[in-house]
Amino acid sequence: MQYRSRSNNSSAAIMSTTDMNMRGKIIFYEDRNFQGRHYECMSECADMSSYMSRCHSCRVESGCFMVYDRPNYMGNQYFFRKGEYADYMSMMGWRDYIRSCCMIPMYRGSYRMRIYERENFGGMMHECMDDCDNFMDHYRMSNCMSCHVMDGHWLMYEQTHYRGRMMYLRPGEYRSFRDMGYGGMRIMSMRRIMDSWY
Repeated sequence: MQYRSRSNNSSAAIMSTTDMNMRGKIIFYEDRNFQGRHYECMSECADMSSYMSRCHSCRVESGCFMVYDRPNYMGNQYFFRKGEYADYMSMMGWRDYIRSCCMIPMYRGSYRMRIYERENFGGMMHECMDDCDNFMDHYRMSNCMSCHVMDGHWLMYEQTHYRGRMMYLRPGEYRSFRDMGYGGMRIMSMRRIMDSWY
């Protein structure tokens, strides 16, 4: 994954607009409907296999989380906000269990991202500060292969109207979605992760 953090000054600006007192909590259960052994996570977990051999349901008590079907925040990912997910595998169409997760920090600042038609910030470019449900309709872009997130936390989707597989992006430079493991995924819509979701 080609990701580069912004300068310390920019990072400080993010921290000043982030609620540092916000704590997340997600509880994973071995079986559907919150049955069986459980594991509580307050921030992130790179490999859940050391705590549970399987996971069929979960409950988000506070905060927002990204969950992944592979260790180390790889593979398919899904966004969970506060709520109960009694049988998430059927809901998401996954064939595998959640293997890792990370909490998304609450953010209350501005949102800004530059999206590019080609890798390494090539081709057509658009600067975005709002949600977009269809890249083709709004920007005349048939694909997005790299981006630079200046402010905020975002979700990008492989289908229009925020459907299909998704990808979580925090501030930084993403020179190639293909090198990140999303070569077969066309990005067609995106939206901001807003503080009202928490």
